[in-house]
Amino acid sequence: MSRAVSAPFPPDRRGVASSPGPAGASSRGAGAVSSGGASRAVTRTISDDPLGGTVRRTVLPSGLRVLTEAIPAMRSVSFGVWVAVGSRDETGPQAGAAHFLEHLLFKGTNKRSALDISSGIEAVGGETNAFTTKEYTCYYARVLDEDLPLAIDVMCDLVADSVLKPADVETERGVILEEIAMHDDEPGDEVHDIFARAVYGDHPLGRLISGTEETVTPMTRRQIQGFYRRRYTAPQIVVAAAGNLDHATVVKLVRQALRGTPLDADPATPAPHRSATPVVRTRPATTLVEPKETEQAHVILGCPGIDRLDERRFALGVLNNILGGGMSSRLFQEIRERRGLAYSVYSYASQYADSGLFAVYAGCAPGKVDEVLELTRAELARVAADGLTEAEVARGKGMSKGSFVLGLEDTGSRMSRLAKGELLYGHLMPVDELLGRVDAVTVADVNTLAAELLSRPMSLAVVGPFGAGDFSAR
Repeated sequence: MSRAVSAPFPPDRRGVASSPGPAGASSRGAGAVSSGGASRAVTRTISDDPLGGTVRRTVLPSGLRVLTEAIPAMRSVSFGVWVAVGSRDETGPQAGAAHFLEHLLFKGTNKRSALDISSGIEAVGGETNAFTTKEYTCYYARVLDEDLPLAIDVMCDLVADSVLKPADVETERGVILEEIAMHDDEPGDEVHDIFARAVYGDHPLGRLISGTEETVTPMTRRQIQGFYRRRYTAPQIVVAAAGNLDHATVVKLVRQALRGTPLDADPATPAPHRSATPVVRTRPATTLVEPKETEQAHVILGCPGIDRLDERRFALGVLNNILGGGMSSRLFQEIRERRGLAYSVYSYASQYADSGLFAVYAGCAPGKVDEVLELTRAELARVAADGLTEAEVARGKGMSKGSFVLGLEDTGSRMSRLAKGELLYGHLMPVDELLGRVDAVTVADVNTLAAELLSRPMSLAVVGPFGAGDFSAR
């Protein structure tokens, strides 16, 4: 189980911000899959993409959605249960509940022990895991196509019908506290959490996904159980699968696996994707320093960005690539290649339903921090004032398109794309349309966004051998 902010199949945080968008889903053909009795599950084909397989979507009477992409050339299937619940859905005292629950669901159900869950999948050479983010949680398995029925039964069982035994709560509490301590020993990871806190403050987007020792230690089984049953409801869940599969069979197996569980619920409509209103209020630009005796300093300089449905997200992906998205980027060339000041330097964009971040990370010797920050600020100011060239924008667009298409080379990436399109955007954008949206980005689009975004007041997060006030005047 992972407490990482990103999924196991995402684009690299230094890469492009070209995700499935809210447009382009077409309904070519519709039908109905019998649910047994009077209730019916509505199925439609939403894509027959020449660059992929046939994508079908079924809405069960309970409001739970099943999406599949049939890729007959594959011999594997990736299967995931995605829940529209993340750390931002917790209250302050609940901080860490979503991640705590992610751990506990693997500890046993009314049908299976923890060993049954892990050994069942491993016995057929499969793999299973889960991760929690700020806006959703995913439980997934990857197996041979012939073992898909097993994967569906196991994963649906653990998400729908876990028992959360008191002894398991105490065991996993210890595991999570160790995980939090391990994270604190990784300053290159910790600095990202500090930067989020610098921008968002006490807002849930500024909190640790794992929670803290102060919130996890007193958390009770009753609190976690309440969070589980209130939040893990059928309308909030998307089941996604990609590989060598038959859609109708997947739907049938999902329904069988959920029969008699709390997710075999009364008729309901699917929950809409998370609203972008009200817009998250961010803090004024600030500096946060975590004094730590490290050999390397870790710094992040950045500002609030744009939300995930903003039409400028394609231009942002291009801008990000040019600034710090690869070895040919401006920041990498200036700070590492020409001056040798840092081993790692990159920019990244994080996007949420109602907010976002844009930032530059660098890891360098403590004595070089001032020079690295000076060069970074100068480069951002130069791009904001002078813009980028046509050749740079063309290269940034090529990186966006190539990264996206190459990211679809395995069933896990395709499964993830289906679920995120449904859960985060409400639609699945066809590959050709997404590539067309990137192609449509102009030099003026990128430069207009750069002028606005890179002129915003910048927050700074630092982890290293410094005093809390060392950067107050910088």
